[in-house]
Amino acid sequence: MADKVKMVKIVVLGEGFDVPEGLTIINALEYAGFQLTHGVGCREGFCGACGTIYREKGDYKLQAGLACQTVVSDGMYLAQIPFVPAEKPVYDITKLKPDITAIKDNYPIVFRCVACNTCTKVCPQDLEVMDYVQALIRGDLERAADLSFDCIRCGLCALRCPAEIVQYNSAMLARRLCGRYLLPESKDLTNRVKEIAEEQYDKELDELVNMNLKKLKARYYSRDIKLFDH
Repeated sequence: MADKVKMVKIVVLGEGFDVPEGLTIINALEYAGFQLTHGVGCREGFCGACGTIYREKGDYKLQAGLACQTVVSDGMYLAQIPFVPAEKPVYDITKLKPDITAIKDNYPIVFRCVACNTCTKVCPQDLEVMDYVQALIRGDLERAADLSFDCIRCGLCALRCPAEIVQYNSAMLARRLCGRYLLPESKDLTNRVKEIAEEQYDKELDELVNMNLKKLKARYYSRDIKLFDH
């Protein structure tokens, strides 16, 4: 006889549900009958869409995490975040210089950082968020770009920041400036953009778009994966 599945109780927007122990928040919500159309994306922890606020039993603090990574616990209270609203200035990258002036003009709010490290503590990717904010303040765009490279833009850092800084958007500007002005040109990328402009891949793309799911999966898993040395 199979062992009986242990159940835990979670509370979603004030309503209690019994779900199997060990499920991620996303799986638990769907087990409870919720149809997730917002606040859910890749389900593997790389898109940043499933930011979640929760409180664990016996703990008064509100916690934040990604629903695809965070496992439910008995007595957990949950509230999904549809998105994290944040100001994003409009700029023309060709008219900016890769220095601190670009940060001052577009994200002056980063200079309000109080170095509390809350952003780093909440980051589900374990990025040194405060360190890249400090790099932005110094005008060290390459350092900021490097430290923020794995950011998935979930917005949890901005959500918890007492200075109301939009860390992930300001870091995106640093990466764009580095990519355009400070890093060496990638010949492979330049050639690929040229090939796309010449419509060299249009026929293959149309074939994939019109392919049924079974054939598409077979094509995906049989593909030749090329590894490149850095």
